[in-house]
Amino acid sequence: MAFTDEELMAKVQDGYMVESPEEMSPGYKKALTVQLTVQADTELMSAPSYWMAARYAPSTNTQVSAHAIIQDELAHANIAYRLLEDIGESKEKLVYGRQPHEFKHPYGFDQPLDNWADLVVANGFFDRAGITLLSDVYQNTSYGPLKRALVKVDMEETFHLRHGEVWMRRLSKAGGEAKEMLQRSVDWMFPMTVEWFGLPDEMKRHSGQLDYRLKGLTNDQLRQVWMASTVPLCEQLGLKAPAHWDEANEEYVLDYPFPCEYDHESKVWLIDDGEISWDQVFTRWKGRGPMNEIYVESVQRSRSQVGRWLNGATA
Repeated sequence: MAFTDEELMAKVQDGYMVESPEEMSPGYKKALTVQLTVQADTELMSAPSYWMAARYAPSTNTQVSAHAIIQDELAHANIAYRLLEDIGESKEKLVYGRQPHEFKHPYGFDQPLDNWADLVVANGFFDRAGITLLSDVYQNTSYGPLKRALVKVDMEETFHLRHGEVWMRRLSKAGGEAKEMLQRSVDWMFPMTVEWFGLPDEMKRHSGQLDYRLKGLTNDQLRQVWMASTVPLCEQLGLKAPAHWDEANEEYVLDYPFPCEYDHESKVWLIDDGEISWDQVFTRWKGRGPMNEIYVESVQRSRSQVGRWLNGATA
């Protein structure tokens, strides 16, 4: 039985769980499709990003750990794409039928990870952002199949986060060049992840995911949750994070203009140039980052390669 948008908003806010496409209103289905697509694309594009960085692993054992994380990310992407298939989307088209700029992952996964420090900070920052977002979805979503699927995803993402934290501690403790490299990774990835959560609440134009109880926290609330664990981690490791706790307002405050421009060639935020508009941020996001085409191509070429192998095996 399908409901109108207004009827379904009221029902889910009262605790109703949606279990099938037949129950969805047009607005609910649209909001869920956007949410799942971003989730799937983010998991998928983390795989080539981490894969290319895994070559910098300091040992065979650490490379195996990195590859285990990549395997998990691909499985998580498959879960989200499979849920999209259940509501009428084509997994084949989503993975292989779109141009690189059409994928909806965060801008952070269009940047190169140039060393082991970049990879472990990505685990510590990007995967923490993923846990922040998906834990909120798990706790609050009104879509039953997604809630059940996220039990597995959450446990595995926690492993990724712990991997990042352990190695950040090791590099920090090593000091010298290792800690300097770690700080450089923090310098560009901290603002990148803060930006990941999107528009400030006062500028947010659409609240469909909140109205349909597909998530429970706003963008700014999610940003605060992420900083509440990330800033103390950096402080414990003797790393400089560009944010501090404001006792008077009981929240974390950024120590740089937000948003500001990013120079992807030097991997430096142009803080001294001051705050920019969110329209400028959207232009940068839509233009994608330097690794966008490379990462997407690395995923999509597997289709033709596997096809050739299968055809050869049956010839």
